[in-house]
Amino acid sequence: QVQVVESGGGLVQTGGSLRLSCAASGFNFRSYGMSWVRQTHGKGFEWVSSIDGGGTTMYADSVKGRFTISRDNASNTIYLQMNSLKSDDTAVYYCQGWAGSTYYWGQGTQVTVSS
Repeated sequence: QVQVVESGGGLVQTGGSLRLSCAASGFNFRSYGMSWVRQTHGKGFEWVSSIDGGGTTMYADSVKGRFTISRDNASNTIYLQMNSLKSDDTAVYYCQGWAGSTYYWGQGTQVTVSS
């Protein structure tokens, strides 16, 4: 059974930091790329960052230099370190595993940045 579980969201002030975690199971984690995607109220989904099986990372321009994605294949976990948070970063953050045409999603974790 595939499971993708995010954690670490919460309320933080502008300029603060949060670290999101995503624990995955039920699929060959090392072979899957992993991404963070966020959904803001009324704006739809926005891709945030990805890391492939080899550790290559990519970031949306809106978070480049502030967010860092990483993965630990030993524990089937990815992380998103978010620094210098802005109100525009307020969203539900989803973890996604992908390989070819197969995608697995978590249930999301809410991040709220208050000014």
